[in-house]
Amino acid sequence: MEEFSQFVKVVDGYVWGPVMMALILGTGLYLTFGLRFLPWTRLGEGFRLTWKGRTKNTYVHGELSPFQALMTALAATVGVGNIAGVATAIFTGGPGALFWMWCTAMVGMATKYAETVLAQKYREVTPAGHVVGGPMYYIKNGLGKKWAWLGTLFALFGGICGFGIGTMTQSHSIADALPASVGIPAGVSAAVMFVLIAVVILGGVSRIGSVSGKLVPFMSIIYIVCSVIVIAMNIDKVPGVFATIFHDAFTGSAAAGGFAGSTVMLALQMGVARGIFSNEAGLGSAAMAHATATTEDHVAMGYVGMLGPFIDTIIICTMTGLTILCSGLWTADGALSGAPLTAAAFESALPGIGSIMVSVCLAMFAFSTILGWCVYSERCWIYLLGDKALKPFRVIFVCVVPIGALMSLDLVWDIADVLNALMAVPNLIGLLLLSPVLFKISREYDR
Repeated sequence: MEEFSQFVKVVDGYVWGPVMMALILGTGLYLTFGLRFLPWTRLGEGFRLTWKGRTKNTYVHGELSPFQALMTALAATVGVGNIAGVATAIFTGGPGALFWMWCTAMVGMATKYAETVLAQKYREVTPAGHVVGGPMYYIKNGLGKKWAWLGTLFALFGGICGFGIGTMTQSHSIADALPASVGIPAGVSAAVMFVLIAVVILGGVSRIGSVSGKLVPFMSIIYIVCSVIVIAMNIDKVPGVFATIFHDAFTGSAAAGGFAGSTVMLALQMGVARGIFSNEAGLGSAAMAHATATTEDHVAMGYVGMLGPFIDTIIICTMTGLTILCSGLWTADGALSGAPLTAAAFESALPGIGSIMVSVCLAMFAFSTILGWCVYSERCWIYLLGDKALKPFRVIFVCVVPIGALMSLDLVWDIADVLNALMAVPNLIGLLLLSPVLFKISREYDR
């Protein structure tokens, strides 16, 4: 088992190496220029359409309102990466890593827009009446049957990945975070999660969308408000923090205290890697949620879908980054990394409640990720096995939750990372080959 674990780690480092980063960023840049910076210029329209789309259009096929579809997609992306991933990026790559996370999100908006538009255009309705879409469908229906094998690969990787990064790792994060901060034993956490997840997931996509539509805004606002309070308490440091972020993005960071120092390349690598892990632009996952929206306006739904990286990375990850940098703890002797660093930064400004707040938010973020990935994974299994796979999948998915909470998951994390990368490859190929269709739809809509 140890040899297999080492092999997976080597593969993980390879598939998430410079080639993958360049492929994801390159696709995002290509789409950004091809769309004539549409995601940036239509940002306000995206928020307007999201607010307008809070109710379902009963005259159109779909299972979620546009607002619920976005919240379900955000449920999967706003997670542990927003708390632990940002801290790791700053600890390893320095403040400049935050700048490169912003850049990843800006080009990722074009990728999410493309995924959403194509998922809407090429979606299908199953014999049981489920509205399904995503990379496997726009590869099969957009590129023709000769490319169907590529869509099948995506669905296979996504279907398996849901049990790793979508379930076991998230439930483990919850069970790991709560005992230290609020004294809830892992066994109790596992039992409570099992019940809550079962109640939501066994109710189907509509219930997942309804819960996500309430939970995601609530948990995001709580976290942002607490972050703003901490930043406001250190408001005199904020100008210097921004100056450091922009300076170190192009010059690297000097070693200080327990911080080992970083180069520009390391800041770039960590910023891009954690940005992609956080907002999932290029993986094609969110497209499966957006395809269920009750709308026939592909481009308008694309405006809604592209908000994912903006909210996840530009807003929430920035809050985490500024809190950590204002605290100065990332350069302290024996500095922490990951979630403990974020918790320490909040605790330094809000003694007695800061670390508890981070743990509770981490638990809510991880819980919502389980809900979002359930939608993604079940769509993959419907593609592979048909409607008959839906109910058995949901039962198995729910049963895996407490298992993940009670076992060690280092190997599961690594396998999930590899599968995530393997999901990205078919999706990016599909986006690039279908980009002429995307550009034509977008320009006709603009006219």
